[in-house]
Amino acid sequence: MGTSAVNSGEQSDRQSRILEAAMDLLSRHGISGVSMRSVAREAGVALGLVNYYYDDKATLIRAALGRVDEHDLRLVAPDPSLAPDEQLRRALRRVAAADLLTTRYLSLRLHLWALAQADEDYAQINAAAFDRYIDGVAALVSSAKPELPWEVCRERASDIVVIQNGVWLTALLGVDKASIERSIERTEQIAFAPLDGTAGQDQEPGQP
Repeated sequence: MGTSAVNSGEQSDRQSRILEAAMDLLSRHGISGVSMRSVAREAGVALGLVNYYYDDKATLIRAALGRVDEHDLRLVAPDPSLAPDEQLRRALRRVAAADLLTTRYLSLRLHLWALAQADEDYAQINAAAFDRYIDGVAALVSSAKPELPWEVCRERASDIVVIQNGVWLTALLGVDKASIERSIERTEQIAFAPLDGTAGQDQEPGQP
């Protein structure tokens, strides 16, 4: 491996460590706990290195939002090795994976949601990421239910995401596994309902 490749890898590792430090601080203290100096201290690097990779605090927070966006898109990434219906079912269940139902991750999301409500710039970034995730869910629904028009797939995806966000909030308040399982089953009902949309209409949200 050449020296340039090693240096590139080291730079990527340092930059990733800085971003992870910023996300850890966000999850614990919110936006007020994030500064270039505090991130440098958390990451164990020189302040100048943080300034080298990120122009300012706003740039760093945008990068954190981007990292969460990338993670969300991986949750709904298609897997050609699986049948379309199984791809959809697995994607719907990934939101309840153990690595997501942690205080660190859920608190981070909560702080980022709050940040989006308080700042127009971050709100636009969050809204764009939200649309991309909904499109990802809708694409999986469309593959599993090709008879559905795209607008119906997207409507179902929007309803599913509301329930998924509720799963994360429920877990943050205290993991209620039975409630989470009912919510996941509800998202499956929405996704796989027949075109007339009657499946499960007589049931309360969150009930199988």
